[in-house]
Amino acid sequence: MALLNHRGGPRRPMAEINVVPFIDVMLVLLVIFMVTTPLLTQGIKIDLPKTEAKAIPPEQKEPLIVTVDAAGNYYLNISEKPNQAITEQTLSYLASQQLSSKDPTDTQRPVLVRGDKEANYGKVVEAMVLLQKAGAKSVGLITDPSQLDHAVKKG
Repeated sequence: MALLNHRGGPRRPMAEINVVPFIDVMLVLLVIFMVTTPLLTQGIKIDLPKTEAKAIPPEQKEPLIVTVDAAGNYYLNISEKPNQAITEQTLSYLASQQLSSKDPTDTQRPVLVRGDKEANYGKVVEAMVLLQKAGAKSVGLITDPSQLDHAVKKG
């Protein structure tokens, strides 16, 4: 017996794609990405002092950032492994390489120090001195832009 459609002609197989397995796979991938994304955050845990300061203009070059953690270790954002502590000599060498400009019209990239509020003040100053010896014309400090405590009043 031949299969007939509603018009009385021979019935042809339908060529449709079943999208249910595709949707299942996409939902599984979505869950995997939602779970793994928070685990990908990298960096050094730094507790920055809270102050009000002006933000860096976005048209400037990427800043050279030296981080001083609570233990007094140095980290540089342009090193091969930014999350690995470096020595003072390595900091001086890498900073001088980045700050030596052969083009006299080239503006120097900003140089900033990000020090943990529990870090030894002397280590932060040493980092600033190393950067100035490496050729930085000025060195800025990075702070947390959130509000100051109300206990501290401006005089």
